[in-house]
Amino acid sequence: MINTTWQHLIGHEWAAALLSSAITHERVGHAYLITGPAQVGKTTLARTFAQALNCQAPAGQPCGQCRACRLIAQDRHPDVRLVLPERTGRGLASLKIDQIRALQHELNLAPYEARWRVAILREFDAANASAANAFLKTLEEPPANVVLLLTANDADTLLPTISSRCQTIALRPLPAGQIAAALQNRWHLPPPQAELLAHLADGRPGWGIQAAGDESLLAMRKARLDTLYALLPEKRVGRFAAADRLAKEPETLPLLLQTWLGWWRDLVLLCWGNSPTARLTNVDQLPHLQAVAGQWTRAQAHAGLDYTGRALEQLARNANTRLVLENLFLNYPYQQR
Repeated sequence: MINTTWQHLIGHEWAAALLSSAITHERVGHAYLITGPAQVGKTTLARTFAQALNCQAPAGQPCGQCRACRLIAQDRHPDVRLVLPERTGRGLASLKIDQIRALQHELNLAPYEARWRVAILREFDAANASAANAFLKTLEEPPANVVLLLTANDADTLLPTISSRCQTIALRPLPAGQIAAALQNRWHLPPPQAELLAHLADGRPGWGIQAAGDESLLAMRKARLDTLYALLPEKRVGRFAAADRLAKEPETLPLLLQTWLGWWRDLVLLCWGNSPTARLTNVDQLPHLQAVAGQWTRAQAHAGLDYTGRALEQLARNANTRLVLENLFLNYPYQQR
């Protein structure tokens, strides 16, 4: 297992330096909001910061070996709490007020053995209104020796009263080359596999690491793309049937459409004459993408990308699933068989 120290983070060196300096110079804030795409490294950064705060090594430099570092890495430290949204039957996540109240009770207690009590609240953008408002009191009047670490995909999805009381650390997607190098050097993947996973990760090292240890992720991705390939030659009747079938599995749709969104983005790049592999995500689909790019106009490729993005936004707002899919599929261009 890779020790979780600043040196073992993949990328985001500036964020590690910022947080390490805050500890060294005794300027630790009471609350941080770490934003960025899923699996870009938000929770890893938060957990490493919790280690640095409580490590027995020199200030600001987590060793990854002491009791505190090991327990935090395993999510077993009594003074470091990881709070996750609860999943519903439809696969939706919600951070609820009961979870916030239980956390607030813990935070008001003195640390058992660490210097700092740390709460890592993952996906705080999933907090319902009552939970967010209840947590606001803790942000306004934080207990002593408590550090609050919130993660979210986008700060704009949070209440302004929440985000304004946190120091924001905005993580960006990493270059494919940086992810590929880590997969080769640390996970010992052969270069071709590392390069493929790095491109498919789309800037998210966590996805690349997960895919390196779970071959089913690539198989499921292929199945999602095959669904798109089967849909594009269909006429209206076939597209309505596909919408009806997929609407019965709403929990699968966000990942399905995100995969399609990446494919459409690649198609737009090819239609504009960009280098075949320089910026593509789906590099293993290049022959198929090139064939489609030869049939469609730039406007059609852009339309597919735009409509897919809109559908994702509509589903996130709990719009009618079947209607969203029907509208999306009817607006996709037709591919010749």
